Amino acid sequence: MIRINLLPHREEKRRAKQRRFLSLLVFAFVGAIGVLILGFTVLAAKIDTQRSRNDFLAAENAKLDREIAEIEKLKTEKQALLDRKKVVERLQSNRTEAVRVVDQLVRQTPEGIYLKDFKQADDQITLVGYAQSNARVSTYMRNLNDSPVFEQPLLVEVKAANVGNLRLSEFNLRTRVTRTTDAAASASMPAGAKRGEAK
Repeated sequence: MIRINLLPHREEKRRAKQRRFLSLLVFAFVGAIGVLILGFTVLAAKIDTQRSRNDFLAAENAKLDREIAEIEKLKTEKQALLDRKKVVERLQSNRTEAVRVVDQLVRQTPEGIYLKDFKQADDQITLVGYAQSNARVSTYMRNLNDSPVFEQPLLVEVKAANVGNLRLSEFNLRTRVTRTTDAAASASMPAGAKRGEAK
């Protein structure tokens, strides 16, 4: 005998398909929400990590800026000390300058030259005196130029002058004192001063 199922099986299948579709849709929606929440959490954690790194870098930069300012201050103090040291070395190397200048003036002045005025301003020396002839003035200038103490003698003026019953030439000349450089000055410093500096 043939049995016919009169139940609405197609509608049951359709409803079953709709339930499956809705459950899949709900799972997909829940999954998408979960992925979004997870992504947001990961991004928020990365942002917090980056902010903490930025704060650390800003603190380190501020610390480096303070250290750089301190280094610049130390450099300024060091340069001031070096400048003072140079002044002291220059004074030490030039403390015997007056004695050397007068000694060389005596040694380089030929016969027939009489000095009446001597002025020194820094390394410039002005000499005024009398000579028995212009040739003796030339000899005097050559002697000054050959001296280790003087350099660049320059004749400013020569004129005839009567001194008592003598007819002489009155001359005015300038010359410069040869000064040692800083390197030579430090090389000529006494050993004790160098040892004290090394300490």
